[in-house]
Amino acid sequence: MPTKIAELHDMARGHTRRRLVLAAAHDEHALGAVNNAYKNDLVDGILIGDEEKMRAIASGNNIDLSGFTIVNEPDNAQAAALAVKMVKNGEADILMKGNLGTSVLLKAVLNKEYGLRTGEQISHLAIFEIASYHKLIGLTDAAMNIAPDLNEKVSITRNAVRFFHKLGIEKPKIAMLSAVETVNPAMKSSMEASAIAKMGDRKQIPGCLIDGPLAFDNAVSSKSARLKGIDSEVAGDADILVADDIDAANALYKAFIYFASAQCAAVILGAAAPIVLTSRADSDDTKLNSIALAAASR
Repeated sequence: MPTKIAELHDMARGHTRRRLVLAAAHDEHALGAVNNAYKNDLVDGILIGDEEKMRAIASGNNIDLSGFTIVNEPDNAQAAALAVKMVKNGEADILMKGNLGTSVLLKAVLNKEYGLRTGEQISHLAIFEIASYHKLIGLTDAAMNIAPDLNEKVSITRNAVRFFHKLGIEKPKIAMLSAVETVNPAMKSSMEASAIAKMGDRKQIPGCLIDGPLAFDNAVSSKSARLKGIDSEVAGDADILVADDIDAANALYKAFIYFASAQCAAVILGAAAPIVLTSRADSDDTKLNSIALAAASR
């Protein structure tokens, strides 16, 4: 497992450059992020949106658009549809959200005729570089699924495992989080964590090691696991944390960034190609890292 976010950038540069299509590209923050990724040799860019607005943004921010393919489509829904179709047809490898609502983009992604459905749940995966941890660590799902049921949580877990495989991690270690490390019938999180861990044992979720329930300290601290008498290949060495719901995951996500000064990258999974869906509140580094993460996958 890579230990630094910078290694993801190196991985992205280590193979054929990926083609990123930005839907509704007339957005200062998204356009700036794609331009930054292009200048850092991470991706080639296809910009679909209101060309007049794109060029005005570029002029005001010293962005040279000569290296990009530009498709003029002022209507956001149509821009999303065109971008998704380009990915579907193999003309682009990565989809990115520009100046349009997430629901508009996902409607195109899930379109039955030309969308990118795979049968899996659409889910969010963030990867962090934290100074106090010995490698990069993933967290899912902090942004898409509010209160996933057991089947949805299985799909979210599969998404994360398959993406880690694409990063070259053959057998990622998955910690199913709860507030406790023992099964308690009164706690849904512990029951579902136990069920998914057993599914991992039975190879129903292949290509990984899964344990749970694990409290957060047991998942990331071998000392804590040892003191609690937990015998586990995952405890203290987790690659991916699977939270019970969006509240727990989002709190961890923001604690990593604001309290632990973590470096972060994130992608949306479950579609036929990775989706970069950054927030305006994200730092420039996070936006660049997220594009690098999508481009690093094989």
